[in-house]
Amino acid sequence: MGSNSNTIDFLKKDLPVEQGSLVLSQDVKTGLVLVDVVNGFCTVGAGNLAPVQPNKQISDMVEESARLARLFCDKNWPVFAFLDTHHPDIPEPPYPPHCINGTDEAKLVPELKWLENEPNATLRCKDCIDGFLGSIDKDGSNMFVDWVKNNQIKAILVVGICTDICVLDFVCSTLSARNRRFLTPLEDVIVYSRACATYDLPVHVAKSIDGALAHPQDLMHHIGLYMAKGRGARVVSEVSFADDI
Repeated sequence: MGSNSNTIDFLKKDLPVEQGSLVLSQDVKTGLVLVDVVNGFCTVGAGNLAPVQPNKQISDMVEESARLARLFCDKNWPVFAFLDTHHPDIPEPPYPPHCINGTDEAKLVPELKWLENEPNATLRCKDCIDGFLGSIDKDGSNMFVDWVKNNQIKAILVVGICTDICVLDFVCSTLSARNRRFLTPLEDVIVYSRACATYDLPVHVAKSIDGALAHPQDLMHHIGLYMAKGRGARVVSEVSFADDI
């Protein structure tokens, strides 16, 4: 525990991620993007990639994501939610089977299940890590791109799980698409660190699982934020609304 903590302190010193605060207002059209806040990644014991015991980083992420989703919908601001969903016969190496279509694993956590009947929310089932790619349909259209353009969104606030995997891949692809002017009028991609989380697989546990890679939670969460910022995302640790100040 002490060694892991020292490593994280070292990283935060040598690879700092300066995090600002964000005040949301009507002046900048902002959409909320929820990445994979589903049972299979968030609910204890729900599946192969779910936490095996209560996890504070994940539960805090769920609570903050649900709070923001409710506030956005109350204000009639656009919300887009990715749901990791896989066909039982199509694996996603290197991961074990997870979030199989039709199971509770692939459904939103109880705190967000109300979004299924929320007219202000757009839900997209995706069968790959990167939600941007997972939004592409067979006709070449992209549901996420259409959501940005139809709502004339200038900034997206990204939350969810995992910070260094699905969140990061989506952020990187979105930034590349923005830079190529595929997402006009989108300007800012903002990652809210307190509403992101990743999983924990300590090295001593990983050694007992064939082919597994160690994945210390706090360390990889920090690296995910660092990589996102390095690609051009804004990273914030506080989010408030102008009319609440």
